[in-house]
Amino acid sequence: MEFFDTLKKITDPQEAIQTLGTLTQITSKVHNALDIATKYHAGQKRKSGEPYVVHPICVACIVAFYGGDEAMICSALLHDVVEDTLCDIDVIKREFGNDVAILVDALTKITEIRKEELVSNHSSQRLIISALSFRKMLVAAVKDPRALVIKISDRLHNMLTLEVLPYEKQIRISEETLVVYAPVAHRLGISSIKNELEDKSFHYIFPQEYEKIHNYLKENRQSLSLRLNHFIDKLNKMILNMGFSDSDFRIESRVKRPYSIYLKMQRKGVSVDEILDLLAVRIIVKNPIDCYKVLGIVHLNFKPIVSRFKDYIALPKENGYQTIHTTIFDEALVYEIQIRTFDMHKSAEYGIAAHWKYKTGGMIPSLEWLHNLQYQNNTIEEFYELAKNDLYQEDIVVFSPDGDTYALPVGAVALDFAYAVHSELGDNAKEAYVNNQKVSLLQTLRSGDIVRIVSGEQSVPKCTWVDAVKTSRAKSHLRLQRQNQIREIERKSAVNILATIFGKNHKTFERYLSIKGFDNSLFKVTKDIGFLQDLKNKIKQSFNTESSFFAKIRMNLLKLKKIELENFVIYTNRNVNEVLFDYCCHPKYGDEILAIITGQKAVVHHKLCEKLSEDIDSGIPMVFVEWAKKIKTAYKVIVALEDKKGTLANFLTTLAKNGCNVIGVSYLGYKSQFSTHCEILFEADLKDIKPFKELMMRKYKVIEFSSLKDAYQS
Repeated sequence: MEFFDTLKKITDPQEAIQTLGTLTQITSKVHNALDIATKYHAGQKRKSGEPYVVHPICVACIVAFYGGDEAMICSALLHDVVEDTLCDIDVIKREFGNDVAILVDALTKITEIRKEELVSNHSSQRLIISALSFRKMLVAAVKDPRALVIKISDRLHNMLTLEVLPYEKQIRISEETLVVYAPVAHRLGISSIKNELEDKSFHYIFPQEYEKIHNYLKENRQSLSLRLNHFIDKLNKMILNMGFSDSDFRIESRVKRPYSIYLKMQRKGVSVDEILDLLAVRIIVKNPIDCYKVLGIVHLNFKPIVSRFKDYIALPKENGYQTIHTTIFDEALVYEIQIRTFDMHKSAEYGIAAHWKYKTGGMIPSLEWLHNLQYQNNTIEEFYELAKNDLYQEDIVVFSPDGDTYALPVGAVALDFAYAVHSELGDNAKEAYVNNQKVSLLQTLRSGDIVRIVSGEQSVPKCTWVDAVKTSRAKSHLRLQRQNQIREIERKSAVNILATIFGKNHKTFERYLSIKGFDNSLFKVTKDIGFLQDLKNKIKQSFNTESSFFAKIRMNLLKLKKIELENFVIYTNRNVNEVLFDYCCHPKYGDEILAIITGQKAVVHHKLCEKLSEDIDSGIPMVFVEWAKKIKTAYKVIVALEDKKGTLANFLTTLAKNGCNVIGVSYLGYKSQFSTHCEILFEADLKDIKPFKELMMRKYKVIEFSSLKDAYQS
């Protein structure tokens, strides 16, 4: 947009204020906000060298352009003063009232982290700050979505001026923009901001791919324009011949955006010159019924590709988007055609802001997604991942048997639908029917499916399905289910471990522990040897009052021995000289494990192994087990490799030269938010993985580099 280009070039505060004056009335409050922003940001510079205050004024310009009210414009001008200067939020509240103060507070980043927010020693402080600040903003936006519009305006201006930052920052900010803020703009229905954020992010993340597409479009601009103009002339005559007048409709044309083209190239595995539908036409009419009349004209005169037809007027997207999409052939060329009304067009371009800017427009975007984000029962890192997952996904629409519509992400399964209807239905889901056909609860759904869920009286454990579901609601519930299931397994295992140490029947011993009040924190026994030793000693001290129960126990037999076997450390008072895996599961290093004993052999299982669960219920003897600390750490790396002979081999050679042992390679098509990549699992005993990670990031296009998690977790 020309407006965005104008903002990008502004470097002087007075020029920025003049631009703001052309977009909105400079009221006394706005004038006061300008004065305060100028005062507190005095002396501060951006990386480009321009006065810092230019940034908040330009953000206010974007907010004003999208019809923001006085409170929003003041908040945009002041959004950094509390965070970056000595100005206090109380000053904002006193000068501008509670409305502006709440918005500014929502936009102010969290700078201090409480210890409980750092879920592990490996937590990234920068990630935690980003996640906490994002959650804080979303919680505020539940009550006042204006905060989101200001935030994406802030991010847009940052992206317009990103070239002055160091390369690493450009990549980090662009990736966050692509997976967090562009999707927020999409959810708010503001496609003009979404498109700009996506293209700018794409430019910085994959500059070579961006240049290839940009150069192709530049070189072929004339021929593409000629084709579009020729096609538009045809359309124009056809519509006029069917009784429409010139004032009844407008035709717009465009070549698709670089990021949109790139995604299509990745999905189809083709180069830019092989993309058939680069050209798009939009027909805008006065009334909804005219949309269908124009659709009839188009389909009667051109051959439509039926699989590409979508009616978002009858079934609007959750963000209020309403348009008919169809794709047709004409003279061996493919064109995408969109048909919508003028009100729908305003709503599509400006989304939630259309109702402020024009006091009219199409549907108001649903903000149900804000309420559905899993704010509870997750660590801040888990919340951030779940939120990004939900925000980024494209939507499909499915129906309940009663005709109610549910928006779900592409790739959602029947169990996602069950949780979308109600959490209890998801927890107790037993069977699924799609279009009256019985299917698995993990059946992938398609837009237009009619889905029915049959529930049972008891919850069926599905926690190992966490990778198969797509929505954060389903993932969060399955993780919680997993935590509860593991807690119960740990409690039962603790009873068996203690009963084995004391040589007692597990049922009898369980009753004794309950009577004596030792059962409150039993689950800790399986993962904390110190806690096990303390609890064992407390039970020994109770012998004085329960001499009959412990009469046959010799005290010297209760001492636990530390036994190191292969990759495991075992604590027991039994004789154990061998460690085995059973056929049912083969946990990898770092997975949560338990061990039963048969004779002098310890058999290690994953905590969620079904066969182990049966053994635990039967009271089988068990011992405390943990992984030895000297084992190599497993890592996962997802890398974008060029489609050339030897590229994968070269990458694997680099791993081998750095002492890494490759344990898995998937080159069949790993989908990330950017493209199709290669996933490689490897082990390394590097004391400090950071230098090696930085080497790989410099040498290759690494999308993800992380420690390998539990096989039963997502």
